Amino acid sequence: MKMTLLTVGKTDVRWVREGLELYVSRLEHYVKFALKEIPELKNVSAFTREQIKEKEGELILSSVQQSDELVLLDERGSRYRSVDFAAFLQDRMVRSGRNMVFVVGGAYGFSREVYSRASSMISLSEMTFSHQMVRVIFAEQLYRAFTIMKGEPYHHEG
Repeated sequence: MKMTLLTVGKTDVRWVREGLELYVSRLEHYVKFALKEIPELKNVSAFTREQIKEKEGELILSSVQQSDELVLLDERGSRYRSVDFAAFLQDRMVRSGRNMVFVVGGAYGFSREVYSRASSMISLSEMTFSHQMVRVIFAEQLYRAFTIMKGEPYHHEG
């Protein structure tokens, strides 16, 4: 099984990139993990929000295999405590064994086609985070989930 974090746009904030690299290196001890960045669209000033979502959606869907399980990081998704997210992942890994692709969309969210293709959606918080910061927050939570599954002392339940 392989897990991928697919993002729209590059990770261009230095400290975010460094944090992301830290958790990617830690994740590699537990799972085959890849970070894949889709370039931001160029010359979008003439496009509507819907057109931007459609074009980004085409790029997202072309980056995903038919057999992949697609999980969107979306404000309307399910909210999990860290231990529950670990259980969600473990269940998916055991039941389906399919490669999982987690997607951070663009500024305007996802197209209808991407929502239709997704098997689930996860919200990291009721708060809104920048698309840059979501990458690090999610990578850390994914790492935390694996340490919980392995019974390692990283996570402390109060």
